[in-house]
Amino acid sequence: MKASARLVVALDSHGNSVVRVLRSQSPLTLVPARRVGPVALVHLVSSVTSPLGGDSLELTVEVGPGASLDLRGVAATLMLPGPTGLPSSSAVRFSVEGSVRYLPEPTVVTRRAHHTAVVEAELDGHAELSLREVLVLGRTGETAGFLSTSMRATRCGKPLLHQQLVVGAPAVDSSCAGLAGKRVVGTSLMLDAKDRPSDGGEWWNVVPLAAGGSLATALGDDVVTVTRVLDAI
Repeated sequence: MKASARLVVALDSHGNSVVRVLRSQSPLTLVPARRVGPVALVHLVSSVTSPLGGDSLELTVEVGPGASLDLRGVAATLMLPGPTGLPSSSAVRFSVEGSVRYLPEPTVVTRRAHHTAVVEAELDGHAELSLREVLVLGRTGETAGFLSTSMRATRCGKPLLHQQLVVGAPAVDSSCAGLAGKRVVGTSLMLDAKDRPSDGGEWWNVVPLAAGGSLATALGDDVVTVTRVLDAI
């Protein structure tokens, strides 16, 4: 299955953030919860089981100057193998001149899944972006399949972050150089004007980025623990 969706939010003459374009293609279904207001709120709903092996999904998000968007998931994503054995892929691309918060629900990488996920963001000089990713390595009692996920962010064409995470190799995932055997890994990218010093605890840290913004990473045995840590940063 190949599917794409597009979301455009702009600032109107009254200072409201307005959803101007909302185009969905199953399973990428965009549902506006608040089309007009200081912050537009849109939910991303997976209207059928996806991604399956062989699927190719693409979401494009554009936010104009002064506009604000909250884009949220409503249910966990389950990555599953397909009948053909082909890998699946997804891409989320942001073009931001205002501000965006992207908060999808956790993604479960099931056994035999094989997926590549890309998140790309281009920001202008005053834009702000906050996004979170929480990965669960397999269902209960199950080893994880293969997942390669990457984040790339630039501001006015200059790089802010390029990070890749690969899971699904048990020897690496269980090692101290990998995920230390933890079942859940979460990252939070915060590209804004807030100054956050380097900080951390036993299973989490916050790293300031050289060109501005911060990246937080947390490991844990369950989703609740990891999301609480990321929410508190």
